[in-house]
Amino acid sequence: MAPLSVLRVALLVSFSVFLTVVLGFGLPALLNAAMRMLGLPETSVTECIVVLYSLFVLCVATPRIPRGLEEVKGKAVLITGCDTGFGHAIAKHLHKLGFIVFAGCLLKDKGGEGAKELEEFHSDRMKVVQLDVCSEEQVNQAVEYIKDNLEDSERGLWAVVNNAGVSTFGEVEFTSMDTYKQVSEVNLWGTIRVTKAVLPLIRRAKGRVVNLASMYGRMGNVMRSPYCISKYGVEAFSDCLRYEMKGWGVKVSIIEPGNFIVATGILTRDIVASTANKLWNEAPSNVKEDYGKAHFEHHMALMRSYCNSGHKDVSPVLDDITDAIVSKRPYSRYNPMEPHWWIRLQVMSHLPGAISDLLYF
Repeated sequence: MAPLSVLRVALLVSFSVFLTVVLGFGLPALLNAAMRMLGLPETSVTECIVVLYSLFVLCVATPRIPRGLEEVKGKAVLITGCDTGFGHAIAKHLHKLGFIVFAGCLLKDKGGEGAKELEEFHSDRMKVVQLDVCSEEQVNQAVEYIKDNLEDSERGLWAVVNNAGVSTFGEVEFTSMDTYKQVSEVNLWGTIRVTKAVLPLIRRAKGRVVNLASMYGRMGNVMRSPYCISKYGVEAFSDCLRYEMKGWGVKVSIIEPGNFIVATGILTRDIVASTANKLWNEAPSNVKEDYGKAHFEHHMALMRSYCNSGHKDVSPVLDDITDAIVSKRPYSRYNPMEPHWWIRLQVMSHLPGAISDLLYF
């Protein structure tokens, strides 16, 4: 896993101190009462506090425990969505590490710049493949190409990185059913389609499945329901697959990036403007009347403000994807995100909804 940032470490330490104070002043009385009810000596309270605090520290420190590395030489990886963003960057990164990279690009046959840049490596270990994850035909053709170009077909395919995806926004009543279907077709069904196609090769290698989800696969947010639904699906699919593949020796990991809008260019002011026009023009007249133009413009202004937000460097995501592929004991989930998003994720996924709703909405 990528090293924790200084800011995140500081926040974790601060939270640890806060927890210590709460445990020191609030928990003893509660535990004393529990001990009396159970008929146990109240002297056990101190031991309980120490155990709870030790578990918290262990949880924070666990990512730093070395877990061994797999041999890279001769191992092949399929990556989807390599035209831009995370996919393009991880294709270059894994090639640099010595992997044989099958880089799936949506626009290879149309002369896409991302595909051209990867082809210009002129390397036997960088193989650019035309791949639309929504097309069963292209997925099957890509798999046949991989089989024909593996150095040792008996070793299988070491890993697949399901990165291809799209993002969108819009309140539920402004978002068409077609939009929900289109987003899920790429983000969820594309992930499932590619995984099922290459799984026999992955099982042969006892390799890895790495699926790109999102922090929005663990928590919802206003304006993001189509995206959240698709990423929640990726999370559920990945969990089920992890349970099923354990007996085959295949490891399944989920990457849950936070806000990398600036780094990936997935959302720009032009995209916000065109999407806003589409949402308003296609919305039912009663929805426009009930919500009003001022309400709609306010939310669009919020989306425009996000265009310049988030991480400017994709290296935290690259480091976590790499760890999921090369570590002998990869994690089930990775959370490359800014500290405030990491804290929000913990709050929204662990505290009662009444509390998280009060804090964030």
